[in-house]
Amino acid sequence: MSSHLTILGIETSCDETAAAVVARDAAGRGEILGEVVLSQLDEHSAYGGVVPEIAARAHVEALDSLIAEALARAGRTLESVDAIAATSGPGLIGGLIVGLMTGKAIARATGKPLYAVNHLEGHALTARLTDGLSFPYLMLLVSGGHTQLVLIKGVDDYERWGTTIDDALGEAFDKTAKLLGLSYPGGPAVERMAKNGDPKRFAFPRPLVGEARLDFSFSGLKTAVRQAAESIAPVTEQDVADICASFQRAVSRTLKDRIGRGLDRFRSLHPGIATPALVVAGGVAANAELRATLQALCDAHRFRFVAPPLNLCTDNAAMIAWAGLERMAAGLPADDLAVAPRSRWPLDRQAATLLGSGKRGAKA
Repeated sequence: MSSHLTILGIETSCDETAAAVVARDAAGRGEILGEVVLSQLDEHSAYGGVVPEIAARAHVEALDSLIAEALARAGRTLESVDAIAATSGPGLIGGLIVGLMTGKAIARATGKPLYAVNHLEGHALTARLTDGLSFPYLMLLVSGGHTQLVLIKGVDDYERWGTTIDDALGEAFDKTAKLLGLSYPGGPAVERMAKNGDPKRFAFPRPLVGEARLDFSFSGLKTAVRQAAESIAPVTEQDVADICASFQRAVSRTLKDRIGRGLDRFRSLHPGIATPALVVAGGVAANAELRATLQALCDAHRFRFVAPPLNLCTDNAAMIAWAGLERMAAGLPADDLAVAPRSRWPLDRQAATLLGSGKRGAKA
């Protein structure tokens, strides 16, 4: 690809340290020239979740060498890139400080513009990097800190249609796994056990199913899992598998209802788009059953289902670099070096904050 703009991206919002160099040509096509992601899973697994101070220290230790490696893989130098993009929020404040301050230092030393990127915007725009989608489209963001349905109207133009009113879906998976004595992270552990379970053994609730609004709720489902486990204690391995399968089935049926209503709303607002798209992003997007549910739902509604590669659904710096490139191409101004990190930063700045709309944690 003949590059028109090239940018260095930095991501340190939670428990992955990442750097990437991404290019965008004049026609809007993107290419990942070099990327590195260092997971901190081993450092946090003993605690059953991300420990903010451990995460921040790990970012400090690894980030400089990861940036050098990403540049080397791309065959670029700091002087040869056009700009720097660093995640500025939302996320764990310690990690955000590490990445943003590093980005500021590089921008100051090289004289390159700095783009302080919203982590959620990185997820929102990834499908334009991988699949060349045109605006508008729908995005389902499902991660440890967010469960949102968002209309992606353009760069820096987002409309939140639904959000969690309590636990995010990834958090519900993690807490279910912890309750059942499974390993961290909970999503993959629950999915593995569910493969050998009976999804019809437990009739778990499907929160908000049938309601017109497009919000999500998973706290009651998590409570039902705890009550089911306590009622048959001590649980056997088969009991755990059955609970996991039943939990996953309830989640799938809940998403089918919530997202199905969202697809209908999109159709009514944009009848002229022959094949609209639903994009899924976030770590929970790796779940095979949930992907299959969403694919079938999109097929039934005549939507295109877009799931970027798994490494680009979870936290990564390529999406941050791409968001920076999209902002540059749209003519949006670079950020002042006085820009501060934000632990909270809604993608839709006009949306009302819902009481209990997700935890104030890694991505809240």
